[in-house]
Amino acid sequence: MVREFSAGGVVLRRMSGEWQIAAIEPQKEGSEPTRGKRRVPRKVILALPKGLVDAGEKPDQTATREVFEETGITASLITKLADIRYVYVRSWGDRERIFKIVSFYLLRYVSGWIDDVMPDMRVEVRRALWLKLEDAHRQLAYNGERQVVRKAQEYLKSHPEV
Repeated sequence: MVREFSAGGVVLRRMSGEWQIAAIEPQKEGSEPTRGKRRVPRKVILALPKGLVDAGEKPDQTATREVFEETGITASLITKLADIRYVYVRSWGDRERIFKIVSFYLLRYVSGWIDDVMPDMRVEVRRALWLKLEDAHRQLAYNGERQVVRKAQEYLKSHPEV
């Protein structure tokens, strides 16, 4: 079984007294589904920014790079939160089973505008947005990422200086 290694970030910022995190809506291939001639509303998928670790790159570097590429914001490392592991089947090409490990890092917002991404990233990201941290675990699509957000909340409770 092929192995893939990725890294991503939970980017925190405090705005009007509330913690927020950066999320993305991945771009899905194809057009909006239709039923007859009616357009069917598509389900919005929200996820944390993440991507493959490049050769010679450390996972925490990947996390900050992917956050910048997919959201348009610059962030700095606070700490590693967790690794999530899962198996998926490629939906393209060889349909091979992949064992994937994604390392997630807690990051602090430094600068930039959310959703100010390079045009070539629009093939991957429909939009980037801020979510209230307290609601994010209900809005993110993937269970492993919801668990990572809960770890970020636990970290903030035990490290109020952040």
